[in-house]
Order: sequence, then C-alpha cells, then structure tokens
Amino acid sequence: MDIRAVNALTYEEFVELFGNVVEKCPIISAAIWSNRPFKDLTDIEAHITEFIDSLSDSGKEGILRCHPDLAGRDLQSGTLTRESREEQGQAGMTALDSAEILLMHRLNSEYRERFGFPFVICARLNNKADIMRRLSERLENDCAAERELAIEEVKKICSLRLHNIVLSDIQTKL
Repeated sequence: MDIRAVNALTYEEFVELFGNVVEKCPIISAAIWSNRPFKDLTDIEAHITEFIDSLSDSGKEGILRCHPDLAGRDLQSGTLTRESREEQGQAGMTALDSAEILLMHRLNSEYRERFGFPFVICARLNNKADIMRRLSERLENDCAAERELAIEEVKKICSLRLHNIVLSDIQTKL
C-alpha cells in the first residue's frame, strides 16, 4: 500500500487498518488520522510516537496494560490478537515446555505485581531465551525507568507492525 492509498483511506478504514499497531489501542490511530496527508510511513510513525510521548505517565501505563502477558493466559486461551500470536510464535513463546511455562508465569506475575502492567518486549526482535533473561533483569528496575523501557518496546512493536502493513502490500506487487 503506497502513501497515497493510506492518505485516501476514510477515518473508519484507517482505524481498522492501523488500529492495532499499538496493541488494542485504536484510539491512537484515530487520533493521528487528522494529520493526513502523511508524507510517508516514517511520518505516520512519527505522529504515533509523538502521541505516545505526549501522554502522562498514567496514559503510558494504560497503553502498557493493553498488552498481554508473554506466553500467558491469552495465549493459552487463544484470545491473543493475530499480531501478538504471530509475534509470540516467531519468538518461540508458543512452544515452551512445562518448566518454561511455569517460569514465565512466575516472572510475569512478579513483574505485574511490581510495576502494575505486563512485561512488554518486542518479541520479533528476541527469542525465548532473550525474553526470559530480559524479564528477569528488568524486574530490578525502578518503576519510572521500566515504564520508559516498556514504552520504547511498544514503539519498536509499532514500527514493525506499520512496516508489515504497508511494506507487505508493496512486496506482494513486486
């Protein structure tokens, strides 16, 4: 999909297409739609980043709370978004053995109890060993530092999802 096609989308079409680039936060796509016409994909990403950065700490934590636990209840029950299911699968989080599942459950619980939101990491840029190691390490952070780290991970996820939407369409036409 080229930028002209993106700019031609109606509000509803835009929110439908880009509504999950930030997990379960279609309000972000809704908020940036009025910035059309976008110059390019980088411009869309910049508007999303600007929106996220302008939020209060509680607003940022709200974004983080929309994310599922890695290898958690939503994965087990099949209620993950398509994007999260693919990303967790790519990182190996859908193929954990019973000991790894127990470890992830314990670490996710400790993390959520400590920070009040789920652990967020860009699964597509990590494998299961990296994810478990980083989850353990990040439990040592203070809340402010962890919130900012998690928001940076949200931005990485968003960027990859944006590229997947726009570039995948371009690549199918080549």
